[in-house]
Amino acid sequence: MLMQTHEARLAALREQLKKQGLDGFVIPISDEHMSEYVGDYAQRLAWLTGFGGSAGSAAVLADKAAIFVDGRYTVQVRDQVDERLFAYQSVPATSPAKWLAENAQEGAKIGFDPWLHSRGWAKAAAKLLVEGGAELIPVESNPLDAVWQDQPDPSAAVATIQAEDLAGRSHAEKRSEVAQWLKDKKLDAAVISALDSVAWLLNIRGKDVSHTPVALSYVLAHEDGTAELFIASEKVTPELKQHLGNAVTIRERSEFDGALKAMKGKRVAIDPDYGVAAIALALEEGGATPVMQRDPTILAKAVKNSAEAQGHREAQALDGVAVCKYLHWLSVEAPKGGIDELTAAAKLLEFRQHYGDLRDTSFDTISAAAGHAALPHYKVDEDTNIPIPPGSIYLCDSGGQYPCGTTDITRTIWVGPGEPTAEMKDRFTRVLKGHIAIAQAIFPEGTCGGQLDSLARQFLWAAGTDYAHGTGHGVGSFLSVHEGPQRIGKINGAQAGTLEPILPGMILSNEPGYYKAGEFGIRIENLVLTEERNIEGADEGRWFGFENLTWVPVDRTLIEPALLTADERAWLDRYHADTRSLLASRLEGDVLDWLMANTEPL
Repeated sequence: MLMQTHEARLAALREQLKKQGLDGFVIPISDEHMSEYVGDYAQRLAWLTGFGGSAGSAAVLADKAAIFVDGRYTVQVRDQVDERLFAYQSVPATSPAKWLAENAQEGAKIGFDPWLHSRGWAKAAAKLLVEGGAELIPVESNPLDAVWQDQPDPSAAVATIQAEDLAGRSHAEKRSEVAQWLKDKKLDAAVISALDSVAWLLNIRGKDVSHTPVALSYVLAHEDGTAELFIASEKVTPELKQHLGNAVTIRERSEFDGALKAMKGKRVAIDPDYGVAAIALALEEGGATPVMQRDPTILAKAVKNSAEAQGHREAQALDGVAVCKYLHWLSVEAPKGGIDELTAAAKLLEFRQHYGDLRDTSFDTISAAAGHAALPHYKVDEDTNIPIPPGSIYLCDSGGQYPCGTTDITRTIWVGPGEPTAEMKDRFTRVLKGHIAIAQAIFPEGTCGGQLDSLARQFLWAAGTDYAHGTGHGVGSFLSVHEGPQRIGKINGAQAGTLEPILPGMILSNEPGYYKAGEFGIRIENLVLTEERNIEGADEGRWFGFENLTWVPVDRTLIEPALLTADERAWLDRYHADTRSLLASRLEGDVLDWLMANTEPL
């Protein structure tokens, strides 16, 4: 009989821990590749606790347990997780390892699955636990998997090929570059374990993870330019074999651990963020030397070539048509009442599916009405769904996965009748001013996202307010919607990407926001492509700026024109003129009329 309650599941896990000689266990939201989004088989935290967020973890002892989330999920965790079973803990104020060190008994053996945690996490956690008198133990089999009776199998979907005209480069070229990197670093091989890195390196894609078109697999890249792909045999087609050729050996995914243990005497690179602890343990057991180095594909993947950049432009045009049709539909239907958050999100998906070659959404659509819009990472479901009230602000953050590119756009609109308040217009316009400041930024080579971040915040700061999320993240090419290493955000130790120099070809989101708890939220998001700029009279060196990629009108109802400078008004008028120029030929009827009206000069 299946365990239906989280209380029963927690009790079963505790029994299993006893059988395995453990006093506690750590449960992250993670898979064997440290992915942001994970397959259903890896949703262990959700199964155990009921928590449906995308970031969090739990720690279980014999007599107590806790769940750990950051500020994005403070409300959600209380709605979904029973406090009688799991104490709510906030990170970064605490962590599972710190909590366990404080709560575990002297001599306690705390288990962790080394396939679900990075080596760095394992070392830091072990140190904390030792200081608290406990010991961190890597388990050979995950005790939660032993009690999860109806745990789904990993996806069996076949791997597909990303055409070279979309990828812009052959996988042979990419492997050759990795081989040269290995020679320069005096390394024998590199473990490529991040799923989007494997996909990019070999020009393959898949359907194994929601929102990210990747195939569950690993690559061992060797210094002679050859590679081994570890992937379940049911995913391999004759077309894939032909695509990969003789220089890439295809092996069963289950052989990966053994292959690592057979690397005796080799110096093998592992990415500190994406290489799980089990990889280093297997290499060391086999007599190899793990070397912590950033995955050599990460930067190359972030710097888009001309084919990828052009693909993104086409994806944004496809997406712009779908979003314009959606916003027109909302402008007609939402003021009548009767449209709720789920209905709106479903309608947007319908438009995307109808117009472009949509393969998936790039993340769960944030369809947020009224006070829900004040939650930057709100996720609507049957329990949280509310009607979109006429006379209110509605925020929609969404994106699509198209073979030519990945999109991510946020638009905040006023749902009539009536007029937005002066406060709403003030805050919206300050967010818009920050958005324009990033869009128009000119900066020298070596500038990082942390240096650009205050350009977006300055107008909100002047009014004594701020927002708690980053201003921009990297975006992949028919890959992850959150792609490193670049990031625009406040500089702090937890966000290393803010110190990464921004290079031509990198795509970033531009998404400042404002959130008034319980009342309304505002965010304006476009994607931008970094490009070189020639500036007359500039000092020596290279200078960069941004090409805008996203083309959908900004809601004029929420703008307070008096707060905009002449230069900002000119930017907005140019943006709307360019939006009209790109999309008008792709629209017709009432939607075209809507586009024309909403792209008039301010």
